[in-house]
Amino acid sequence: MSQRFTGYAVRLQHQENHVTMARKRLAMELGMGTDLQGQDYTKAAVRALKDALWHNSLTIAPALGYPREAMEVDVEIGVAQPNKVDKAVVAAVLPYGRAQVSVVLGGLDIPNEDGTKVTVIANAAAVVYLDIQEAN
Repeated sequence: MSQRFTGYAVRLQHQENHVTMARKRLAMELGMGTDLQGQDYTKAAVRALKDALWHNSLTIAPALGYPREAMEVDVEIGVAQPNKVDKAVVAAVLPYGRAQVSVVLGGLDIPNEDGTKVTVIANAAAVVYLDIQEAN
């Protein structure tokens, strides 16, 4: 995983008091997706992200008093040919929150019997963060 998945703290000025907000990691979801015939890396990436997301219903943000839209979601996709993934299409899968998508070398390409096509396998990690006010 890349270093962007580490937390950081930010100081905000609120009237005369200092309020410390910290970016807190709340959930990590993992998925796998394929394109069996079309050799479409974006389609496999989208399927991997949907696999990660569609098995859950995150209620953390509302439970803590934050809107779902406040969630920051770092999405990392691993495929054998990262340059063939459309990041905007992958980001559009998220039902809410702000997406940051990166695509790295990973996943698998499985050649067919005569070597004319590959089955594309993509892996996805979606890490959910919120900026949460820290207790003083």
